[in-house]
Amino acid sequence: MRYMLLSPADQQTLLEQLSAMPAFLDQAFGGVSAADARAEGADGVSAVEQCWHLADLEREGYAVRIRRLLTEVEPALPDFDGERVAHERNYKSLSLEDGLEAFRRARAENLAALDPPVRGDQQLERDAAG
Repeated sequence: MRYMLLSPADQQTLLEQLSAMPAFLDQAFGGVSAADARAEGADGVSAVEQCWHLADLEREGYAVRIRRLLTEVEPALPDFDGERVAHERNYKSLSLEDGLEAFRRARAENLAALDPPVRGDQQLERDAAG
């Protein structure tokens, strides 16, 4: 996990950047009507599809990877099949507001898992002091 190799200052900068994403999405999509949220953009993807993809990727992709990287030695990290998930869940039928909230919650949980990171030597110190 490259994050663990960063200096504490660089880790903090990265966490701040990651924590800004929910506000960015709120600003970009917060005032969008339900009809406009389902309209495809130039890339063929709607706002509601983008938000739900990010929420599911955060929960089922990144959260799983973070947990496994923090708790296992050399874990196998399967791919997240976003196209399959999007098709199965029919994102366009879902609420944009709910997608934004799902992403917000998932990102907050992932950031909490990374802050502060527990390195092996820090864990040994905690166990000894415990």
